[in-house]
Amino acid sequence: MSALFTPVQVGRYTLANRMVMAPMTRSRADDSGVPSDLTVMYYAQRASAGLIISEGVFPTAMGKGYGRTPGIETDEQVAAWKKVTDAVHARGGRIFMQLMHCGRISHPSMLPSGALPVAPSAIKPKGQVWTATGLQDMVTPHTLSVTEIAQVVEDYRLATRRALEAGFDGVELHAASGYLPEQFLSSGSNQRDDNYGGSVANRVRFVLEVLTAMVEEAGSDRVGIKMSPEMNFNDIVDASPQETYSYLVDQLQAFNLAYVHVALFGAKVDYHALLKPKVKAAYLMGGGLDQAKAEEALASGVADGTVFGGAFLANPDLPERFRTGASLNAPDKDTFYSGGEKGYTDYPALA
Repeated sequence: MSALFTPVQVGRYTLANRMVMAPMTRSRADDSGVPSDLTVMYYAQRASAGLIISEGVFPTAMGKGYGRTPGIETDEQVAAWKKVTDAVHARGGRIFMQLMHCGRISHPSMLPSGALPVAPSAIKPKGQVWTATGLQDMVTPHTLSVTEIAQVVEDYRLATRRALEAGFDGVELHAASGYLPEQFLSSGSNQRDDNYGGSVANRVRFVLEVLTAMVEEAGSDRVGIKMSPEMNFNDIVDASPQETYSYLVDQLQAFNLAYVHVALFGAKVDYHALLKPKVKAAYLMGGGLDQAKAEEALASGVADGTVFGGAFLANPDLPERFRTGASLNAPDKDTFYSGGEKGYTDYPALA
């Protein structure tokens, strides 16, 4: 039997297989950040994954970075997500919520009272962000004070609590893709001269404080973290990424997390080889995998679980297709963020 179809322990859960559905923004929520009934169907269709990691969910309205993305701050949002988790669990699946605070990758038109986006330092990122009125240039963010940092940490704590209220099996901290945690980690976006900037230990501090809050709410065996070293997305740059991520992963050992999720996109360094030996938790590998690459990674011990994005997006029954050698549907990139059921819940299953 392929290792893909063997059980694996991830935190407190024994997953039925080693195929994990990647967190993927789909932009199907309403303007209040409430997921629709289509979202219920979308995740339920994919419940045969060993684990689903939800699309990025903003922990607080100040963390929203894109139009039509979902939140976990209000009672209405919690109630809508409860329908999702109930549907996934009814089909025997497991689902973690990814908490995604976009930080400076946002725009005042999406934030409460037209506020500036927040960041470790007032450095304007290059590029544009998608808003309700189309693409807008990003702006110079507001530098978080130490007091405000403490409030953001508390926002993650409350979001974790609300995710569990909504029935999620656990939570993942999104510390990749140039969003707020990675903005703190990276020397190009963090030029502070206090305890949250400068040295690697100081730049890692915010992530460790957020994880501490999440673990205090959920228990360490229901918390994971995602990182993507040298992905360089959203104008993120770090002068010494190997040092940064080695130090971060070393610090994670004290947490006994459920998993560490590392997705590589274009990095010249083999961060899996660098980081996997340091990780005691389940190691989830992502980034451009197909079935053969996933099986090789599992067989060689490079990964404990393998993460698939577009393949799960277009193939709700991906494990069955891998098991039977069936052909795969191709993802329609034009409908990734388009709204509605087309390219969302209408991909055909084998049956």
